[in-house]
Amino acid sequence: MQKNKRRFYTPQFSGPASGSVRRYAWALGLPMTKAMNNLVAALPAIMDPKEVCPSCKDKSFCKACNFGRSYTTEEKTALLSAIVSA
Repeated sequence: MQKNKRRFYTPQFSGPASGSVRRYAWALGLPMTKAMNNLVAALPAIMDPKEVCPSCKDKSFCKACNFGRSYTTEEKTALLSAIVSA
């Protein structure tokens, strides 16, 4: 492994959570990985970054983090729309 390459933690989902994501992915006609990316991208529309960022324990990731900036109401609406259509 390269020296600067980050290793990411990959959590295990419960059976019901995995099944729900699988069905969500089927509904959108996407692989589960892309369906999960849609859900994660929409998180700032569900939870205010101003509530999340102060609790962050990895400030080196801010530029890549979905919570790393403020979103307009229109952008939040677009993020939420993306989780129901692909």
